[in-house]
Amino acid sequence: MQFGVFTVGDVTVDPTNGRLPSEHERIKAMVAIALKAEEVGLDVFATGEHHNPPFVPSSPTTMLGWIAARTERLLLSTSTTLITTNDPVKIAEDYAMLQHLADGRVDLMLGRGNTGPVYPWFGQDIRNGIPLAIENYDLLHRLWREDVVDWKGRFRTPLQAFTSTPRPLDGVPPFVWHGSIRSPEIAEQAAYYGDGFFANHIFWPKEHTQRMVGLYRQRFEHYGHGSADQAIVGLGGQVFMRKNSQDAVREFRPYFDNAPVYGHGPSLEEFSRETPLTVGSPQQVIDRTLGFREYVGDYQRQLFLMDHAGLPLKTVLEQLDLLGEEVVPVLRKEFDSLRPAHVPAAPTHAALLAAHEASLAGAEEGR
Repeated sequence: MQFGVFTVGDVTVDPTNGRLPSEHERIKAMVAIALKAEEVGLDVFATGEHHNPPFVPSSPTTMLGWIAARTERLLLSTSTTLITTNDPVKIAEDYAMLQHLADGRVDLMLGRGNTGPVYPWFGQDIRNGIPLAIENYDLLHRLWREDVVDWKGRFRTPLQAFTSTPRPLDGVPPFVWHGSIRSPEIAEQAAYYGDGFFANHIFWPKEHTQRMVGLYRQRFEHYGHGSADQAIVGLGGQVFMRKNSQDAVREFRPYFDNAPVYGHGPSLEEFSRETPLTVGSPQQVIDRTLGFREYVGDYQRQLFLMDHAGLPLKTVLEQLDLLGEEVVPVLRKEFDSLRPAHVPAAPTHAALLAAHEASLAGAEEGR
């Protein structure tokens, strides 16, 4: 099981003092959070991709390359790589380069994004969101697995005898998660390729996430990749902790009430009751997170959002201390003890490489 944090990189006013950080401060804070994640023993740091204010992470590979140079163990990922508005050729080349620089500590999560105006900025139409996601990934998948590609599609110019460079490290492409909040077509796509499915698991009730993950598992088995409980699942989540739960609620309330993504709507109590948002003590976070397994089954990756809504960096780093010292060690032990032996562990480059080499050896013996 992998545990980590993901960031959306928003630049938001701190409602307790009215201070707005600069873009420079926010970018540097994201790097500090990644370094802290490794320091406290987390496995993954993931960044979103956005091209509109108030967000700053427009170039995930730039940020992750910088973090790769300053870390040794941390797995670097995206919480969204826009498969719809990025050219799949550029994705193939950029993330293969990052994979080499990070010695394999890279995977990515593909998504369509949820900001409509971004599409025309990159010459696309949001009404083509699902077809773009399907076609672009078909090409990306081939570019990483075929040395020479001939291709023709609907949304970009054809390719003739094209080779994407550099080739994936050790001949093994980065692991791909297909991320979605509400689109069953994306769960189907993840299942078809045998890739991972990541449910955002922040804004919706557990029944919605259960249905989405259940569909993915069913279709994963249908396509012959293994049994349904062997499908590779990741979940998002959001927490805010203090030693005392009342202190956590009191401190987080002004941030929740003014957050652009869900402020000015349901109360903190209503949102905590109807969604997986957990505001309280470390033990409450442990209990709530362990409960996710009851409705999605055994899964491989849990990422938490901890740095948005104007929370100051000092507070976020304190949250990471609590997460790394008091929460994750317990979750890791409990989840590992519950997972059956036939359910795969979280994907890593080393594991993917071993499977690739075993496949090659098996093919050689069959000749």
